[in-house]
Amino acid sequence: MNDASHEPPIERLIAIMARLRHPERGCEWDLAQNFATIAPYTIEEAYEVADAIARNNMPDLRDELGDLLLQVVFHARMAEEAGHFRFADVASSISSKMEARHPHIFAGAQGTMDDARWEDLKAKEREAKGVSSALDGVTLALPALMRAEKLQKRAARTGFDWPDPSGSEAKIAEEIEELNSAATDEDRVEEAGDLLFAVVNFVRAHGINAEEALRAANAKFERRFRAMEDLAGPDFPTLSLEAQEELWQRVKRSS
Repeated sequence: MNDASHEPPIERLIAIMARLRHPERGCEWDLAQNFATIAPYTIEEAYEVADAIARNNMPDLRDELGDLLLQVVFHARMAEEAGHFRFADVASSISSKMEARHPHIFAGAQGTMDDARWEDLKAKEREAKGVSSALDGVTLALPALMRAEKLQKRAARTGFDWPDPSGSEAKIAEEIEELNSAATDEDRVEEAGDLLFAVVNFVRAHGINAEEALRAANAKFERRFRAMEDLAGPDFPTLSLEAQEELWQRVKRSS
């Protein structure tokens, strides 16, 4: 790799992965991997990209995007070895898809892009693939909260949706009652899922992204809880609930 500095960066990365996967001279760990074993790392790297963005840390974002790109190259290399496709095919496929999804930019069509138009274009893609349900293509591996919202949006496009937030609000009350009256562990799990699904629907009816809202709530809780620990010191776990609540209210007022 003496000429690595003169090689285009993406070509260098592809060559590195090919070397790591070389049957005789490659790395034992890389050679032992397959699509299923690498998939969890791919998901993890995507979350680390999101974390760097949330922290507004550009050096970390650069590095995490590189880690995520490596995952794409890894999958593409394994696919090439199996005779399915190459990295160039991946890049070509997404390029064609983005041009098709932006006809007002690349094809001289009228109008501007918005969520409705974007979803219409994606729906036409699904129809072209011969999908049989409005819910086809909602990825199973998505976080449950995010997938719930996507399923609801797809259903809503067919008209299956409450006309206003009051319907989903009433559904929440119904699901709370059913959870409270559930007799078995299995029933409680089922009713808890129904309750969470109803809450996502209610939040969506207010035009709020449930995943983003919960992420923000998690961050706020973590920030306030850490502030309570700082105020109380090492004795925090031994405080009464009333004393902890007093600290919570104190932190809440100052944040």
